[in-house]
Amino acid sequence: MKTARSPTDVPPLPWGEGWGEGIWKITIKTITIIALLTFLVISIPIAGASTDIDYKGHIKYRSLLTDYPSDSLFQDFSDDPAWDNNADLRLNFSAYRSSWALHVDYQLLTIGGDTVSMLQQNPGIGFSSHLIPDDKNRLMDLTHIISESDGSITAHRLDRLQLSYTTDQAVIKVGRQAISWGNGLIYNPMDFFNPFDPAAIDKEYKTGDDMIYGQYLLDNGNDVQAVWVGRRDDAGEVNSNVSSTAAKYHVFLNDYEFDFLLAEHFDDRTIGLGGVANVGGSIWRSDIVVTDIDNDNVVSAVVNFAYSWIAWDKNVSAVLEYYRNGFGIDDGNYSPANLAAHPELVQRLLRGELFTLGQNYLAASATIELSPLWLFIPNVFANLDDDSVMLQLLSQHDLQQDLQLMLALNLPFGSDDSEFGGIESGVPDRPLSVGASVFIQLAWYF
Repeated sequence: MKTARSPTDVPPLPWGEGWGEGIWKITIKTITIIALLTFLVISIPIAGASTDIDYKGHIKYRSLLTDYPSDSLFQDFSDDPAWDNNADLRLNFSAYRSSWALHVDYQLLTIGGDTVSMLQQNPGIGFSSHLIPDDKNRLMDLTHIISESDGSITAHRLDRLQLSYTTDQAVIKVGRQAISWGNGLIYNPMDFFNPFDPAAIDKEYKTGDDMIYGQYLLDNGNDVQAVWVGRRDDAGEVNSNVSSTAAKYHVFLNDYEFDFLLAEHFDDRTIGLGGVANVGGSIWRSDIVVTDIDNDNVVSAVVNFAYSWIAWDKNVSAVLEYYRNGFGIDDGNYSPANLAAHPELVQRLLRGELFTLGQNYLAASATIELSPLWLFIPNVFANLDDDSVMLQLLSQHDLQQDLQLMLALNLPFGSDDSEFGGIESGVPDRPLSVGASVFIQLAWYF
């Protein structure tokens, strides 16, 4: 068992030994792809067209302090409190020439601390399968681990590598990119392409996937979108059983909007219906998604309403949302044996498509503009099946034009064996429980 942390202890630095030796070890095929795409965009023979270049980026440094209850099984594998420090450099490059565009986003990531060490030594202790985004099952391997030691990992990768062609009515994008569908504002059952964890604090960029995406705008304002996301199986072969094909039709009907979805995702057929309406000054959104699993229909749904007003001379906007996770467990029994009896749930947790164990949730969020440069955002996530709750208090402050400070406090509440109180670990009286955590992030944009 690890000992409790002394106040003077410093966690491992995010970067490991010898990190400089591997900093330029990006694969030859990655460099070749970038060079070819750049040459293609710049050299397209279009009369009178010039190439516009745009680049920007950010550096983010974040620190997370996490407390573990005295009976938590995590006490056996980590110092208490656990301290982690992460850094992220992102460089975004874009080149435009007439209807063509090339987007390349480079990331240099370094993570280190007690949680990293714990998951390195005990990869099966949670549902998170990768500390760094992994390209093992993506079409293109654009991630390289520069260095890894006990408690730290440094890697660099391309999170976007996309070539697009755009006309007045159509757009086609090929390569690594991100797509978001659905009307959920906190939980989103229609967004199964790398969705955000509802409790994630920084949601600026979704992780990219390798895909072909197309959109066509009809004369009446409606549009059709289609996407193919290619993936590799564990043997490294491109396989339709692990890929996704989907199409969505977006319709405007008077003051209403509707979405119709058809998809085959990891060999499961899915249909969805969504809508948006203005009711009494508020905006109502909803989605219902039905997935065919071995001739059994699994129904997931979300409904929310958003409303804005002025209180105490401050702009306030709020969201209240109900979510039904059709793959979830409705009796609050999250024991290892019961989870094993729900393989479809576990698979989606491991793939990063779902982040909830239960079946019924109620969430609320408010954004309070304390000043034009300072937002206070309280969030509440409630599991209605086991009565556990997560309270999140978030502060987002633009210190200067290009400098932003984010602070967050996460407070879980719930009895033993509940989702937010700590699920069963399989070891008697030792739940997988996590206490309060404090998050701080400083971001500089350029």
